[in-house]
Amino acid sequence: MSVQEVNKHAVLPPIISKNDKEFLESIQRYIITETKRVGCNEEGPADEYYTIYRNVFDKVIDYVSAYKSILTSIKREYDAFIETIKKGRRTAFYLHGKFKVLAEEPTALVYHQRRALQLEAKMRIIENNSTAIQLQIDQMKQLRMEYDKKEVKLCTSPRQLWKPISGMTLQDSVNLEALNKHKQHLEDKYIKLKQDMSTMYVPAQKKADLDEEMVVLLNRRDIAENLNKDLQFRFSELISLGEYERAACFAANSPKRILQNTSTMNKFKAIGKIRGKPLPLLLFFEAIFNTSHAFKRPINADLTTEGIKCGLSEERLDLVTHWVTQEKLTFSEKAGDTIFAYGEQHTYHKPRCLALAQIIYNECGLHKKALLCLCKQGQIHEAMEHIQQSKDINTDDLMQLITACPQIDLIRCLTQERNGKPPFLSFGLAVLHVFSVDMKKVGMRLLQEVSKGEKDVIEHLVMSDLFCSLEKWQEIANICLQNGFKNLFNDIMSILRSQAGVSEISEDDTTNIMEHVFW
Repeated sequence: MSVQEVNKHAVLPPIISKNDKEFLESIQRYIITETKRVGCNEEGPADEYYTIYRNVFDKVIDYVSAYKSILTSIKREYDAFIETIKKGRRTAFYLHGKFKVLAEEPTALVYHQRRALQLEAKMRIIENNSTAIQLQIDQMKQLRMEYDKKEVKLCTSPRQLWKPISGMTLQDSVNLEALNKHKQHLEDKYIKLKQDMSTMYVPAQKKADLDEEMVVLLNRRDIAENLNKDLQFRFSELISLGEYERAACFAANSPKRILQNTSTMNKFKAIGKIRGKPLPLLLFFEAIFNTSHAFKRPINADLTTEGIKCGLSEERLDLVTHWVTQEKLTFSEKAGDTIFAYGEQHTYHKPRCLALAQIIYNECGLHKKALLCLCKQGQIHEAMEHIQQSKDINTDDLMQLITACPQIDLIRCLTQERNGKPPFLSFGLAVLHVFSVDMKKVGMRLLQEVSKGEKDVIEHLVMSDLFCSLEKWQEIANICLQNGFKNLFNDIMSILRSQAGVSEISEDDTTNIMEHVFW
C-alpha cells in the first residue's frame, strides 16, 4: 500500500480538547436558554437576537486569546455595520411618515378649491336673493307712501270725517256689544304682538354681538382643528416607531382629551399582542384611566366598558378593581354585565367580581341586578333591606331572583314575616314555581323543612298565605304525595277540609273550587 492510499483512507477528525468541548457546550446552552427567555424565534425580534450572539462572540474572543485582536476588530466592524443599518431603518420610518403627510396635501388642496367654488356659487345665489328682496321692499315702501298720501287726503276732506273700522261691517260698527268684542280682540292681538316682539325678535345690536361671538367660536374651532392635526401626526409617529407606552401617555395627556376617543383605541387594538411585551391596548387604558381624575368630566361609558373588557381579557382583575373603585369613570349596564360574566366563568374571582358589578349596578340605578349580586354573595340580610327600600321590585322579579339564585336561606327570608309585616313572597307560589322550573332539589328541601313543623305551624302557613288559593295548596299537597311527604300531604289536606264549606276536589272534577263555599 502506497503512502497516498494510507493518507486517503486514514484521515482522522481533529481532536477537541476537554476544555474546548466544555466551552462549546456551555456556549450552546447559553444560546438556547437566552433565546427561550426573551421569546426569540428564528425570525426575530432582531435586537434581542443580535444581543445574544454579540455576547457569545465576546465570550469566544475572551476564550481564544491568541486571535483576540483580530476577532475584536472583526466584531467592531460588524457592530458598526449593524448600527448603520438600525440608523437607516429609523430614518426610513421617519421619512415614510413624512412622505404620507406630503402625499395628502394635494388631495386637501383639491378639496379646499372645490369647497371655495361651492361657497362662491352659494354667495351668488344669496346676493341674487338679496337683490330681489330689496326690490320688493322698495316697492312696498312706494305703495305705503302712496297709501299714506291717499289717507291724508281722505282725513282732510270736509266731505268724510270718519272711515269704516277694518274687519267690521257698518251695522256692527254702531253696535256697542260688537264694538266691545272687537276691542277685546284687538287688545289680545296687541298683547300677543308684544310677547312676540320680546321672544321672536332681537335688537340689531344683539345680532351684531352674536356675529362677533360666532367669529370668535370659528377661530377657536380652527385652532382646535390645527392642534388636533398636529397631535395626530405626533401620535402616529410614536406608533410607527413602536413607542407604544409613550404613545399611550401622549394620548392620555392630550389637551382637552382630543386623542381619548374610539379611533385612538382602535389604533392600539389593531397592533395586537407583542411577544414578551405588555399589550399596547392595555397600556392605553391604563394611561387614560390613571389621568382621568385630572379632568372635570369622566371617561365616557364606551371607553370605560372597553377598558374593563381589555383588563379582564389580560387577567388583570387588580387593575379593573382599581379603576372601578378609585378612578373617575362612566359606568353602564354593559360594564356591569361584563364583570358579572367574568366572575361566573372564574370561580376564584367570583366574590370580587360580584362586589364590583354591584357597585356599577347601584351607580346606574339597576336595583334588580344589584339585588342579584347581593344574594349571590350570601348577603341575604342586606338583600332584604334592599327589597324593603325599592319600590319597583314586584312578585315576578322575586320569582326570577330565586330562579337565578336558588338558595334556601333566600327563599326562607322572602316567605317569612318581617317585624309584623307580611312576607315579600307567597310560600305556596314559591314552592310551585321551583317545581315548575325543574329545580326539584330546592323544592324538596323546602318541603322537608315544612314537614318538620307541627300541624299548627303548617296551618298558620296555609291560612296566612293571601296570594296562594286553596286550589293551589291542593296542588302543593299532590306534589308532597308524589315526592314521599305523605304526612305533610295529610296535614295540608286536613287543613283544607277543615275550612267551612270546602270539600276535596278529585283530579277528574272540573268544577271550580270556590263553588263549594257556603254563602
